[in-house]
Amino acid sequence: MKILAIDCTAKPASVAILEEGKVLSSAYTNTGLTHSQTLVPMVDSALKDAQLELSSVERFAINAGPGSFTGVRIGVAALKGLVFSDEKNCVPVSTLESMPYAFVGLPGTEDLVICGAMDARRNQVYTAAFEVKGGEVHRLTEDEALPIPELLEKLLAMHRPVLFVGDGAELVYEAAKETELTGHLAPENLRYQNAVSVAACAEAKIKAGFKPVGSDEILPVYLRAPQAERELKAKKERLK
Repeated sequence: MKILAIDCTAKPASVAILEEGKVLSSAYTNTGLTHSQTLVPMVDSALKDAQLELSSVERFAINAGPGSFTGVRIGVAALKGLVFSDEKNCVPVSTLESMPYAFVGLPGTEDLVICGAMDARRNQVYTAAFEVKGGEVHRLTEDEALPIPELLEKLLAMHRPVLFVGDGAELVYEAAKETELTGHLAPENLRYQNAVSVAACAEAKIKAGFKPVGSDEILPVYLRAPQAERELKAKKERLK
């Protein structure tokens, strides 16, 4: 089963094609260009490098959020542009759930809680906790938006060392130094979400029984309202 995966939920963007766990091709960029500029050329490049036509791809996977509001929207829109809406061949993936797949099989990670943390601004993060056991990723907490101190309280209650991943990992790691939590910061090359992990997560979901859906059924997942909406709501509250 060939899976083409896309991620552009933060500043980097990436595309990958996997077949039964093997990476056929991948493309990654973190140059500051907008995702609308980079995604289509990256998809074309990944297909060319894998010596495939788009019609040869059997499943399409996307990090549907949480993440950057603009990035999530662009990624979902790009997927809808690649796939006919009546084809049930799409697998939406939680951005946070895709992250721990970069650590499957790495020695020493089975004893750790892997905490995905994406910067949500205002000292908050989008976050969820996972563990890797027996070559599989297991969810420990649901995706949520939390203030960093509240997240650290939840992690302390687990009584286990924690590996922080994601673009908010360093923020939480530095804050954890002020607590009794044993925290580790993932290395730069494994810290951020990547389409290779998105494809691996999608493959695991399918093997676990997930039924792929049509592209029209995939919606962005934000966890909280966009900043403009929050500011408008606050303004209305002040005027009451």
